[in-house]
Amino acid sequence: MKDKFLKKILGLFGYKALDKEYYKNSRFLLSKSYLNINKILNHLFSKNKINSLVQIGANDGELFDTLNNYIKKYNTKSLLVEPIKENFEKLKKNYINFHNITFENSAISIKNEITYLYKVDPIRIKNYGNHIPGITSFNKSHLINHGVKKNDIITEKVNTISIINLLNKHEIKELDLLFIDTEGYDGKIVNDFLNNSSLRPIIILEYIHLKHNLFKELINNLESNKYVFFSINENLICFPTEKKESVNFN
Repeated sequence: MKDKFLKKILGLFGYKALDKEYYKNSRFLLSKSYLNINKILNHLFSKNKINSLVQIGANDGELFDTLNNYIKKYNTKSLLVEPIKENFEKLKKNYINFHNITFENSAISIKNEITYLYKVDPIRIKNYGNHIPGITSFNKSHLINHGVKKNDIITEKVNTISIINLLNKHEIKELDLLFIDTEGYDGKIVNDFLNNSSLRPIIILEYIHLKHNLFKELINNLESNKYVFFSINENLICFPTEKKESVNFN
């Protein structure tokens, strides 16, 4: 009854509450779907289309990490970005024997607008599912929408850097894949990248948490920069038109 009342109130203000079953179904479908992100990545890596990458939101290198196995298997030159210190230390340990990896302990933001992130208190995290450590966000509501209680949420101060300054800092002149999972900030990062970089990588980002106006801006920006794109489950897969032959997965 309470949930139905909340949905009605949200509807009056033009909002729609996504049922938690949607997320469960989406993740289950992702694991079973014939065409999924792993099939695409397997094709791209096996065809030597990805020799360098930047992963923003690398977490600990294990939890829901789509790229881990490919980076290790193909010895891909990689810059892995993770702002939360505890996750960052685990990330470095996960790749301790790999010399093709560079690390950055920062949050990617525009004009330093992110100085701290919301996360679940480590003391309380055992009360939640194993996906919760992966939903750290600049937006407190993002955690609440995933069922986290307000009293269980804490903040962590983080270093911040723009996507362009990140690329300049690590002297990245060539880039085959830009992979972003930042729980809602993805669109801003991609827009900043498209507006200020001449690099033309394949871009993969999680789009389902983007506000609609930002999402429309992102799509228009991709089209203006001559990208073709399609969605698979929670991800938007974007190819520069000059690389669109890579979309052939036969």
